[in-house]
Amino acid sequence: MKLHEFQAKQIFKDYGIPVPEGKVASSPQQALNAAKELNGPPWVVKAQVHAGGRGKGGGVRVVRSLEEVKNAAAQILDKPLVTKQTGPQGKRVYQVLVEQGVEIDRELYMAMVVDRSRARPVMVFSQQGGMEIEEVAARSPELVLQQFVDPGVGWMPFQSRALAYSLDPLPTPETLKEIITIMGNLYKVFISLDCSLAEINPLVITKQGHALAIDAKISIDDNALSRHKDLQALDDPREKDPLDAKAAKYNLNYIRLGGNIGAMVNGAGLAMATMDVIKLAGAEPANFLDVGGGASEEMVRRGFEIILEDENVKAVLINIFGGILRCDVLARGILAAAEKMEINVPLIVRLEGTNVEEGRRILKESNLKFLVANTMAEAAELVTRQVSQ
Repeated sequence: MKLHEFQAKQIFKDYGIPVPEGKVASSPQQALNAAKELNGPPWVVKAQVHAGGRGKGGGVRVVRSLEEVKNAAAQILDKPLVTKQTGPQGKRVYQVLVEQGVEIDRELYMAMVVDRSRARPVMVFSQQGGMEIEEVAARSPELVLQQFVDPGVGWMPFQSRALAYSLDPLPTPETLKEIITIMGNLYKVFISLDCSLAEINPLVITKQGHALAIDAKISIDDNALSRHKDLQALDDPREKDPLDAKAAKYNLNYIRLGGNIGAMVNGAGLAMATMDVIKLAGAEPANFLDVGGGASEEMVRRGFEIILEDENVKAVLINIFGGILRCDVLARGILAAAEKMEINVPLIVRLEGTNVEEGRRILKESNLKFLVANTMAEAAELVTRQVSQ
């Protein structure tokens, strides 16, 4: 679960990480009122969306008058924000963060993530902040430093010093102490809240010599949300794709993609393989949908309805290997969905495994029009042929 910047900054503040003073506004007038309560000029008006690259997309504005605050908020809230992470359609902005300006001397990068190859958390630190860390790593990998954390020991003070004293030139001792303290507190945020990411980019050193997190990004591991009831209230459903949100309501693993071939599969591995063969056949998958091993007829019906609600879907491929999810259960779920909605796209079905003959019989004796595939490759070719006609 991703948090908005203003939510992440409040958490940082609670954990002793200094952030600029700011207020959230959902209208130009609210933004103006917020600026009046903050020290300025300058002020910074920032779009609050779950997407990176906001500055390049025009979602971060530095302004020097109250009138500019109001105009900047109006412009950001007026139209979708388009960045590399939103796609060409962009994302609607429902609120902005108005902050007091900061006199910046240096920009650094700091983040806690999980290194899956080593199965442990790692602190990533660079003296080149304010830009995508991937670009820094590609251009100057020696500037991206890491300190891995032993889960049984936790973050150690010497690790903070090893990173902080890599800065060239070195800040003042007082500033170094602040940076070291922020590293320890960022680790506490990461571990205490079961984060998959806790990032400060940039962490700045102001001209007054203070370390300050002027941006904040936190992602919480969804599997740990049951331990954090208070954090669940921070989830913003407006940031989610409507079909993604609907699928989550029915405990379906669904992600909308950009293609035109809808796919219903049981098992994440089979779903990934199915998307691969669709692409190899020259088509593009419209979604990732894993109904899971223990799906009921109701879940199958809901999954099928969600696939067909995507207007980009021109054909549907059902690829099921019956194990825990029996093929007859899958067939009945499809028929239940077909009874409630009109199916106007070609349907290709590949069933194998438990109760496969019963599942095929149920589909065959129905009024549902579909094509049968015996292999994954044949299924992909059939569905590609249907959408290319």
